[in-house]
Amino acid sequence: MLQNFANNDTIIAPATAPGMGAIAVIRISGKDAISVCSNQFEFIKGRKDRLLKDQKSHTVHFGNIVNGQRIVDEVLVTLFKGPSSYTGEDTVEISCHGSTYIQHEIIQLFLNKGVRMADAGEFTMRAFHNGKLDLSQAEAVADLIHSTSASSHELALKQMRGGFSSEIAKLREQLMNFASLIELELDFSEEDVEFADRTEMINLIHRINGVIKGLLDSFSVGNVLKHGVPVAIVGEPNVGKSTLLNALLNEERAIVSDIAGTTRDVIEDELSIKGINFRFIDTAGIRETSDQIETIGIEKTFQKIDQSAVVLYLFDASKEKVEDIQQVIDLIKERVGGQKPIFIVLNKVDQAKDLASFENSDLANQLFISAKEKKNIEAIKDALYQSVIDQKTRQGDVIVSNNRHFDALNRAHQSLQNVLEAINHQVPSDLMAIDIRSALHSLGEITGEITTDDLLGNIFSKF
Repeated sequence: MLQNFANNDTIIAPATAPGMGAIAVIRISGKDAISVCSNQFEFIKGRKDRLLKDQKSHTVHFGNIVNGQRIVDEVLVTLFKGPSSYTGEDTVEISCHGSTYIQHEIIQLFLNKGVRMADAGEFTMRAFHNGKLDLSQAEAVADLIHSTSASSHELALKQMRGGFSSEIAKLREQLMNFASLIELELDFSEEDVEFADRTEMINLIHRINGVIKGLLDSFSVGNVLKHGVPVAIVGEPNVGKSTLLNALLNEERAIVSDIAGTTRDVIEDELSIKGINFRFIDTAGIRETSDQIETIGIEKTFQKIDQSAVVLYLFDASKEKVEDIQQVIDLIKERVGGQKPIFIVLNKVDQAKDLASFENSDLANQLFISAKEKKNIEAIKDALYQSVIDQKTRQGDVIVSNNRHFDALNRAHQSLQNVLEAINHQVPSDLMAIDIRSALHSLGEITGEITTDDLLGNIFSKF
């Protein structure tokens, strides 16, 4: 991919999804994009001697794509003259009819004229190389294309517009100023002078690490906003887990039966709640059993609890006692840890005779529902939403959602911690400079100021 880009040749690829539709868009980018398209384009109306290459940028033209004397298709051609284009190069977008045959004919026509097929992500890679996007913005383009909910769309859009990049640039600039002073000390190492005030440097690193820590902490939220929130619906057999799943999805997705152990496998489905995708997992009930198939289902239940972000633990309000519920919750918290939200969902409240004992208890995160009657289902949705979205997120702070960015921030944070230790132990400037350079390197990797061919190839090949 990178070798092809270095050749500066002209590339072509469909910009719309594969398959047949009313309209398809084919994009051509490179130094010869407009001229090669001009040679294969004829205006239908107006002066016949007009040439496409003589038209203004950001204009749309109606005409025919021709192959010799043969008309391939009536099209609309949009011109973008570099650097005012997505890639920063001359770019043409051909809107043709959506026939797969027509798309193939147009692409083959230009391939025969010396244009080549674009590699995966190459249009966005060229935008990065031409300074139209930094690397984190380029990655956000892929996230935007793959967004499946309002929250993942909003998150990708903010990052594509440079919110995250701006935050990283500020951190790097602040650190760069002190790094230059440390490097200056190295030039005068024999004279044992300090140009960088150590107290100011400690305060700066604490400020930078505070921001980095906030970004790292946001990853748990950003990850679920991007990929969806896995929610495990857990409980004893025949407590109403499948009925609850059906009520949440408002469809008969899971088998409902009075026979205990009906759900013997994991059933998954998705629901968008206020723009956030939740993946509901209806699992087999947890109980002692000699049924080999059901035992496998129960083991999968424990696996799904470990993998989930939120747990809905169902109890039969007409049968259970407060102390028994508390014991079960304590056991499951011991398994999953104390950080994961666990909601106690008391089902079949329409059959319960003593709800007061639950209401007056110390049980946390209680929800009272009747899955069969679809009573209070909205309360569950609200609780799930609030478990993910906190005040910080609603205020629109920068959120990290990319694993590569999270890893780079972690490395930068550790390098700066090493600098603090070096200052405290009065380590020489040359050794301290290594960790400062490492922190700058890690932050630069995020926006693409520091890259390798392998890194770029790995990122853009996934487009």
